[in-house]
Amino acid sequence: MKRLTLYLSYLFVMLFGVSCSNSVDVSSTKISEFSQDTYPGMVRVKANGKMISLGTNELAAKANERPVMRANFSYDFSIGKHEVTCADFSELMKPLTGLTLACDQDSLPASDLTYYDAILYINAYSKAENLDTAYTYVKASFDAEKHCTNLEGFAFHPEVETYRLPTEAEWVYVASRNWNVKKSWHAENSDYKLHPVCSIEMPENAPCDMVGNVMEWVNDWLGNFRDTSVTNYVGAPDGGALGLRVVKGASFRNAGNSIALYSRGDVYTVTSATRANYVGFRMALGAIPDAVWLSSSGNVIASRVLPLAGASTVRSLTGSFETKLAFRNDITGNLAFVDYSGGTNSVTEIADTLDVYHPEISPDGKRVAFCTGLEGVSGKSTLYVRDLNGQGTGLVKLDVESAAIPRWRVLENGDTVIVFVTDAGNNKNESAFKSASTWQVKFAEGKFAKPEKLFDGAYHGGISDDGSLAVTGARILRAHVSNRDTVWYNGEQACNVSLSKDGSKRTLFLDFGGKTGREFVGENYGTHERLFVVDAQGNLIQSVAAPSGYSFDHSEWASNGDLVVATLTSANGAHQKVVLVNMADSSMTELLEGDELWHPSLWVAENGPVTEKSLLNLDSAGVYYVEGQSWDHQVMGVKMGLFWENINRIEILCVGSSRIEDGIIALNMSSGVALNMGHPGNDLNAALYVAENYGLPHLAKLKAVVVSLDIDLWQVTTEYTQEMFGWTPGFVYDADHQFWKDEIPYGFIDAVRNAMVMGEAYKTYYESMGFAANQSGSWGSPDVEKDSTWQYVLPTAIEWNLERLKSFVEKAKEKNVAVVGIIFPQNPGYRNTGAWGRYGPTRTVAKKTLKSLEQLEASHSNFILLNENKMGNHDYSDEMAINTDHLSELGARQLTERLDSLLRTLK
Repeated sequence: MKRLTLYLSYLFVMLFGVSCSNSVDVSSTKISEFSQDTYPGMVRVKANGKMISLGTNELAAKANERPVMRANFSYDFSIGKHEVTCADFSELMKPLTGLTLACDQDSLPASDLTYYDAILYINAYSKAENLDTAYTYVKASFDAEKHCTNLEGFAFHPEVETYRLPTEAEWVYVASRNWNVKKSWHAENSDYKLHPVCSIEMPENAPCDMVGNVMEWVNDWLGNFRDTSVTNYVGAPDGGALGLRVVKGASFRNAGNSIALYSRGDVYTVTSATRANYVGFRMALGAIPDAVWLSSSGNVIASRVLPLAGASTVRSLTGSFETKLAFRNDITGNLAFVDYSGGTNSVTEIADTLDVYHPEISPDGKRVAFCTGLEGVSGKSTLYVRDLNGQGTGLVKLDVESAAIPRWRVLENGDTVIVFVTDAGNNKNESAFKSASTWQVKFAEGKFAKPEKLFDGAYHGGISDDGSLAVTGARILRAHVSNRDTVWYNGEQACNVSLSKDGSKRTLFLDFGGKTGREFVGENYGTHERLFVVDAQGNLIQSVAAPSGYSFDHSEWASNGDLVVATLTSANGAHQKVVLVNMADSSMTELLEGDELWHPSLWVAENGPVTEKSLLNLDSAGVYYVEGQSWDHQVMGVKMGLFWENINRIEILCVGSSRIEDGIIALNMSSGVALNMGHPGNDLNAALYVAENYGLPHLAKLKAVVVSLDIDLWQVTTEYTQEMFGWTPGFVYDADHQFWKDEIPYGFIDAVRNAMVMGEAYKTYYESMGFAANQSGSWGSPDVEKDSTWQYVLPTAIEWNLERLKSFVEKAKEKNVAVVGIIFPQNPGYRNTGAWGRYGPTRTVAKKTLKSLEQLEASHSNFILLNENKMGNHDYSDEMAINTDHLSELGARQLTERLDSLLRTLK
């Protein structure tokens, strides 16, 4: 079945906020910036030395579209004369991935494809033209229809002279030269369908269809603009917690007066895995010299840190759903980290004036300790602890003369302490080494206690749990064994010493290719080209070689087991990668790539066995979101976690679309404990799927199911149900086990909890029991984003939804559960149109549908209809809305109060 075939055709529709009155007819002119390219199908664009304005200063625009930012070019480039066509796309992709697009005509633009589908096509096209590729990745993931949903380790290389997607700046520069809404396919002239590329006359050599027909993927991650000038701008360094992408232009579905050059996306969240039948792409060609990214804080970034392993891969390696990696970005001197428990692999950098060396994450994963001194360099150093979040809050300083190389430790009495040394310099000279000392200080409730001295000598490589062993490096490998100092490894040079944290008392270190190491491995090798491990007596027991062309540096045991994290250094000395080494089998996984990545620290939560493996498959149990899936899936993943955690408490289950998600404040319900399971995107069947298969069988205290009756979406039956539940492991696993209706297996809810993604959706919905609070906006204009006569094309769809609702009401009655159907208020301005709501239907058909719902209420005593729309004659004011069909928090308070009053009357 085609994913979202009907649903995406109306749901992901762009809203813009500027009139087309500035359009200029230049169809008979010749545009000087464009010329015929030597590459077939491409137009050469003269942009070197030019500037374009991105964004707008209009207050009505979205926050990420403001303010105006100036983008300068120091290069020329080429761009496709038109979007990639359906025939060209399918011809190349079918043998490569098996993906074939369903198109009515070969010359229609390729659409209904993900950003990653476009990337794979462009890479394949580049190879076919004997060019290098602009995009690299580690692993590709596909759905059942062969669409690419994730490219793990995805990286864009702007310096490569090859085919790629245009940047947003390039796209705007080209489009602005011939921006003419009247000369485009839009809602007023398209008959709501795609048209062949270049079927509207354009000026000579000018690219076609930049304004309409299909929206277009561009290369950039979605970031914020700043009131500044940026040369060779290529977007944000990553997509943030949500992985947001930029799409440009408009489509055959957009009203002409709503189209704006500055718009950057859709009404709904756009990620790399999103696809819609009105979004396509065109190619660009050419290297971007000295590319510049702009971080969310407004900082210009000439180099990026690229995650190479996704959250799911890291989970499979560490065995934990909670893993964090902290490191020093030596280009900026800042602390940076990746929180893999969030389901994404976005790098967060804490901008500060402090130099950060040797960071180490606390045992609970919430804080990080670091110092301002460097191993092997004598001198004063300051020790700090701060919260491991984007702002680096809670910064505290240890008030001592000098403290270096902090290491966390939990004592037998439960106290959490930080071990540090007074000087981390060269330890080869005995007297100089003994002049420094090793200390520990208790850290609790964000404060340091009074430090206590442990022993003489700077043992900054770690102390064993029982205190019987301490180690250190920075020239030679020293050990403090049962209160006696000794030298291991025959006194040969060693550094980057790290004591294991699993109680095995193994010591990890690097050497300089000396005799002892050569004899152990049986071959010659260079400095730092091998990891070495000695046992508690200092005997060599293991060695692992670096990949060809690299050496190791900054090697450290992770916080559990056999895992080691280290940097890989290239032949020219650049610390380009962070790798995870499993010492149990010597396997190695690349985690990050950048210009200078130093001092990694990997924290892994100690997750004990959460279930009997014979009963549950932890690769599927509770996994309601998979990396690379859409925002809808991430939201639903969090809400499924809330459902299972609260099955013994929930009395009111709210299911449905984003209207219910934004419109019912679960914590304000006094009639019973409520959970709001509404989510972006929906069909009625999907809402009832949750209520029928999860709510009715498992909620012993369930009094009522509240469902949004979005009759303007009733042109759809089960398309979205398949999208949400058909491919996600947790939902498939539940269905294969009859939704656990007979018995919830041992450890299942723990598995759900451990699988829950702690990302942006978690932050938004967890504490609120599923409600999304939105600030007041306005109803705006009553846009009709679907031909309101769709019911005549789909005459049985409304009846199908009515029967589906009736069937559920009858099943709920068997459980003595009430069903409240809410018709949410929409823009009162629809009273002056022929449409009932945002997506139709006609007002005449809507009245008939409402009549049928009233008849259902009359014939079924457990069904109550709460019509808050009233054909537009409602009392929800402008400030109670955020857009034409969703309530703000103020509106949600009014609706929730009315729903709560109704539920309190139920017996």
